[in-house]
Amino acid sequence: MRLKRRRKAQVSGWRVVRRCVLFFTAVCVVPVLLVLLVATDQYMRPVSNHQTYMQHMSQKRKLSLDVSLNQNLTQIAKRLDQRRQHLKKMCKLLGLDKIGNDTLHRPNPWEFLVDNKHHLVWCNIFKAASTSWMYNFNILAGYSPNFLKKSKLVPMTLARQRYPRPSLLALQKAFNTSISFLIVRHPLERLLSAYRDKLQYALPHTYHKKLGNEIIMKYRYKKKRPSTNLPTQRWPTFSEFVDYLVDSARQDLRLDMHWTPIVEFCTPCMFDFHVIAHTETLQEDQMYLIESANLGDLIRPEWRNAGRGTTQQQVAKYYSQLTRSQILQLYHIYSYDFELFNYSIQGYLELGMPDKDPYSLLDAITMKDFRKNNSPKVY
Repeated sequence: MRLKRRRKAQVSGWRVVRRCVLFFTAVCVVPVLLVLLVATDQYMRPVSNHQTYMQHMSQKRKLSLDVSLNQNLTQIAKRLDQRRQHLKKMCKLLGLDKIGNDTLHRPNPWEFLVDNKHHLVWCNIFKAASTSWMYNFNILAGYSPNFLKKSKLVPMTLARQRYPRPSLLALQKAFNTSISFLIVRHPLERLLSAYRDKLQYALPHTYHKKLGNEIIMKYRYKKKRPSTNLPTQRWPTFSEFVDYLVDSARQDLRLDMHWTPIVEFCTPCMFDFHVIAHTETLQEDQMYLIESANLGDLIRPEWRNAGRGTTQQQVAKYYSQLTRSQILQLYHIYSYDFELFNYSIQGYLELGMPDKDPYSLLDAITMKDFRKNNSPKVY
């Protein structure tokens, strides 16, 4: 009995000790926790307020950007409308809006790409942002960027697998339900870009390398010049290329697609394009086009320049190698492109060397248009 009483006393003693410990812990710790909670709340409130403020500012900034974008798109729309009106006016004045059987008056659907899924129609003009928009059309066709990067097939080949060449009837139908566009470039800048890309830097064993060799044989070695004056490069000089181009036009030969005039390539007077983009304002024009077509989630403004350096920076270097009569002859070849898209020869003609024979310049000035068109000329 004594042992039981002793054990009960020990248990009671431990209970008292535990209760005391719990009491003192509660008295000491709870106030500290309350203080920490209050302090933490004071520190967290500014953070919470700051996050709310930042969210508000972000929404305000986005709204401001949307307003700015809408204002910018409105200005771009006005500029594009002016281009459309100018094109229609010049087509009528030059008599290019009448359907006929020649290359100037016969609608040419061959180079168009029609995306019926996204309601987009594009005439692919080589050397006028064609690489950029061939990429975009391939993206819209379902090819992944990684696939396009690794594929060894020509982008045009890939595109034609998804966008076969349309018939004229199918193209006209697509124009009624789609946003149609083409991208143009200053004719002489586009010509220079084509020369540098396809002839000066032609790859071995290609069609253009063979063409370059033929130009050299005809316009360098068959002309009676002192041997000391012969160029040494293994590609045609820009002057030799221009001589070849002028002779081809005089003989009414079919020109290479990379320097064929746009008026024959896309026959823009035969179709009512919604957007006429210029490479000089390409970034803004692309932005407007993509927004109008609601394709902002799929593609973006691109300029994938596959050439070597900016062509604009090379204009003076190359056109100073030509005579003024040669530049005037080029103007005659591309005169309709100049007029339809409101470009000028100013800034180019001044770069040319004075002709040694004044009759050469006179012949270039009075030279008739190479293509058959009975309508009055404006140049």
